[in-house]
Amino acid sequence: MKRNGKVPVYYHNGQVPVYMENDAPAQLSLGLLLRLVHQHYAQDVDAALEEAGFADIRPSHSNVFTFARPEGIQVSELTRLAHVRKQTMTQAVEELERLGYVERRPDPSDRRARLVFLTERGNGVRPVAMAAGRLVDRRWSNMAGSEEIEAIRQALQGLLDKLRGGDGDAGEPVDRAGG
Repeated sequence: MKRNGKVPVYYHNGQVPVYMENDAPAQLSLGLLLRLVHQHYAQDVDAALEEAGFADIRPSHSNVFTFARPEGIQVSELTRLAHVRKQTMTQAVEELERLGYVERRPDPSDRRARLVFLTERGNGVRPVAMAAGRLVDRRWSNMAGSEEIEAIRQALQGLLDKLRGGDGDAGEPVDRAGG
């Protein structure tokens, strides 16, 4: 549906249309494409979590499950690994603690700090999310072709390595033409 000569390009949070001028280039930015693809991925994982009885898990909680360790982890370390603000991570941990997915215990190496641990219920989330992610990977491979998906995966992994400083300067342009 058009609005004032504009057509919706995508829907923010699945509901609110975001419009672009008719004469704007059809090519979306890489950042927007990554976000839109991630939204599809997250919706499938969220649906699997809901079906498995974890309907109270929100996307903002995913960083805790991604980076939690069996030996526990401080909120400051979760914040650093997830690249989010401490307030954001603290809120997610507090919500998950109220819901029974994590518990905080004193850090034996630093009496001022507390460690975050997944509870038995919390440990049940990661396998469901990982299985759902593997299903999404397979479905996308069937849709786009396994070679194309693998090429995308390798390109993104290479970019991530460079951004993390593991393979060259993140600010240095890469000449793919070999010249």
